[in-house]
Amino acid sequence: MKPKRVIFVRHGQSEGNVDKAILERKPDYALELTPPGHEQAEKRGQSLYQLIGEETTQWYISPYFRARQTFLGLRKAFKPPYRVYEDPRIREQDWGNLRHGIDYNKVEEARDNYGHFYFRLPNGESCADVFGRVGGFLETIYRDFQKPTFADNAIVVTHGMTMRFAVARWLHYTVEQFEKLANPHNCETYILKRGLDEKYCLDGEPRKYSKLKHPYQFKWPEGGLTGHSK
Repeated sequence: MKPKRVIFVRHGQSEGNVDKAILERKPDYALELTPPGHEQAEKRGQSLYQLIGEETTQWYISPYFRARQTFLGLRKAFKPPYRVYEDPRIREQDWGNLRHGIDYNKVEEARDNYGHFYFRLPNGESCADVFGRVGGFLETIYRDFQKPTFADNAIVVTHGMTMRFAVARWLHYTVEQFEKLANPHNCETYILKRGLDEKYCLDGEPRKYSKLKHPYQFKWPEGGLTGHSK
């Protein structure tokens, strides 16, 4: 049974959001929520409960500590039973175990100038790598949807970049459309709603950049390509 909604939630404010240099001292997966981050998670849980009420839920969560903590805050608004699955494929983009001597800001500047999708972080992942593993995760939940007892709502607790990939993959965005998506705020949601035609559409407009950050833009022939979805 297809769920009524597929809800992606970014984790709350984390240590890394307030101090990027912490990645030189602490692994990315171990970064925790700040006190405001815990509050954001609980408030978002309350707003989600107001949206879906007593409808059933199935949760998928990233194993990173900040995502786990966000789930614990979100779930306070919900009564069991509900199912929870942890899936490493929806973890954050791998930044390559940053340590002393690597300037995080310079890496981000280089990525902006090159293009987010294809730029490979030093000893880490490119966005294209993450796109592939997120696609594998979506194939898994599509199969889960076929179960007759699947919940009314699927809730995915993950990371900003991963959320952007999930929506881009689901809605068949081009690389350029993906690169115009701006990161959602902490505990912001993307909600895919099932329509009468059984297809899902994004509820609301996600944050976007006004233009691409790099100058390399492909020019399609006049009229585009047959069968190409812009």
